[in-house]
Amino acid sequence: MIDRDGYRPNVGIIITNDKNQVFWAKRVRQHAWQFPQGGIQHGENPEQAMYRELHEEVGLLPEHVKILGRTREWMRYDVPQSWSKRDTRGIYRGQKQIWFLLRLMGRDCDVCLRACGHPEFDAWRWNDYWLDINAVIEFKREVYTQALNELVRFLPDITKHHPR
Repeated sequence: MIDRDGYRPNVGIIITNDKNQVFWAKRVRQHAWQFPQGGIQHGENPEQAMYRELHEEVGLLPEHVKILGRTREWMRYDVPQSWSKRDTRGIYRGQKQIWFLLRLMGRDCDVCLRACGHPEFDAWRWNDYWLDINAVIEFKREVYTQALNELVRFLPDITKHHPR
């Protein structure tokens, strides 16, 4: 499902623990760390997609988390041209995302990276909220910074704005 501008609707998920650290996951067989994210399927709203992706990628159920907030508008990133794919309606440019900030209400042991048949991650850890943005793949860095800056207002104990 790609919009007329070439962007695939997607959700990004930032999970925090009671220390306001964020859930950071490593892609299978890569040294690439990221937040969970995934496409919004036909007929889903962003919240439904978030809960589906949360279970598929991280093994968590709705009762394991509490929604603290979400971004107001779509945030977009373009993928490098070498990654572009043709769609029946034109060119795939990238993702447009609604980001959710969640609090883990369950326990670390509730996380299961093998909840679905095709795991996307093979490791995870808790990281400081203001993670090293250079650890994020280059074309996603601006969206990560925007999402963290917008959602920090739901965590009053954290200094506002990413230290660049």
